[in-house]
Amino acid sequence: MFSYRHGFHAGNHADVLKHTVLIAALQHMAQKDTAISVIDTHAGAGLYRLDGDFASTSGEAKDGIARLIDVPEAQLAPALRAYVQTVRSVNQGKGVKTYPGSPFITHSLLRPQDKLRLFELHPTDWRALDGNMAQLDTGKQVEILMEDGFNGVKRFLPPPSRRGFLLCDPSYEMKTDYGRVISMIEDALVRFATGTYAVWYPIIPRQDAHDLPKRLKTIATKAGKGWLHATLTVKGSKLRSEVNDWGNTTEAKRPGLPASGMFLINPPFTLRAALKEALPQMQQLLAQDKNATHTLEYGE
Repeated sequence: MFSYRHGFHAGNHADVLKHTVLIAALQHMAQKDTAISVIDTHAGAGLYRLDGDFASTSGEAKDGIARLIDVPEAQLAPALRAYVQTVRSVNQGKGVKTYPGSPFITHSLLRPQDKLRLFELHPTDWRALDGNMAQLDTGKQVEILMEDGFNGVKRFLPPPSRRGFLLCDPSYEMKTDYGRVISMIEDALVRFATGTYAVWYPIIPRQDAHDLPKRLKTIATKAGKGWLHATLTVKGSKLRSEVNDWGNTTEAKRPGLPASGMFLINPPFTLRAALKEALPQMQQLLAQDKNATHTLEYGE
């Protein structure tokens, strides 16, 4: 269960989608003074070197953040511009050698009254996360837990302020992850019905991956909650249907992930318009072949 390392995929097209959504959502939520409790169920190492062994082996960032970093910011949609600015903030000079994962991105948006809890079960990544976050002198504002995030979130819901954002982006290397996402979201909505829940998932030729957004839509609809579903496809899929560990250390020898999606329950009302403008640019700038496309669906 520990073969997946996000370092191989840091800064790829899936990260562009995920982190653009993350920033846009949290920026909106921060407009109200009430404290926000943010939970990251699969935090990873928090910070990644794109010229290190992992990222340079796969080269995925070249078709992700590297395609955006030199685009004049004035030409980018506001949501993409905010994302690029966030990545630039941890780099010096031109180009991008360091990529901030969701813990670093979220921390950059926190206000003094906000709280961030990071779950990471991989022992090596947990140590890296602990060391990387220590650079930020976070004090008691950030809590780093070497626990299973699927289960660990329960004791933090609902948060005292009744305002919260949960990001869930497991590797899905284990088939059981799909079902655990569903179970966690169902339980979370019972505990904290007004929280914002964001689930990232890979779009691959596997039934579980195909069904996940449909099941999340059903959960949201039955609970009477608004939802938003965004997908980004950068190329046609050539992955074999039996692939169940697209994220492991042999990924560099494979065709790579063709698409991914973000599904949000109780999304900020401004997110739809932000993505309507940003997704076409993502498709244009990150396309790897003529099959590139995007979708944006929502329900109220």
